[in-house]
Amino acid sequence: MDTGTVNSGEKLDRQSRILEAALQLLSRHGISGVNMRAVAREAGVALGLVNYYYEDKSTLIRAALRRIDEDDLMLVAPDPASPPDEQLRKALHRVAGPEILTTQYLSLRLHLWALAQADEDFALINAAAFDRYLEGLATLIGNASPELSREECRERAADIVVVQNGMWLTALLGIDKTFIQRSIARTEQIAFAAAP
Repeated sequence: MDTGTVNSGEKLDRQSRILEAALQLLSRHGISGVNMRAVAREAGVALGLVNYYYEDKSTLIRAALRRIDEDDLMLVAPDPASPPDEQLRKALHRVAGPEILTTQYLSLRLHLWALAQADEDFALINAAAFDRYLEGLATLIGNASPELSREECRERAADIVVVQNGMWLTALLGIDKTFIQRSIARTEQIAFAAAP
């Protein structure tokens, strides 16, 4: 067995546990509940290990924002095994998946959005992540409806995001399954509307 691989795997696992602990604390307590000692306790690791991977609280928050960016990109990831219209439909449904429509996850999103408004560095990370998500969604729309211009695809993607964010906020207040289904149907109407 290659010990370098094991050590690398263990390192990645510890770093992932630390980041997951920070996300859990952010979700439950907001930024005030996140400090290096609390993260170490939540992750079940030594404080020195948290400091080894993350220089300070800001570094940790930046990593959390990037993790959510990666998750968002997976929501609009194409599935080459499906036709373009089905890829788009799947992406529109993913945002209402059971792993997303939880109080814990949606609370985390709200805290991260608030942080992005309070710190210029966080805002830049959030804006870049939003643009990547929008671009991924616009690409799926364009693939499903090649007759649409790139600008029209991006406008539709932006309109869909407004509906999705409203759905998330409503779900956080208390999941109304009828509203969720109507929201998904509305995003499909926007995405698949005939070209003007």
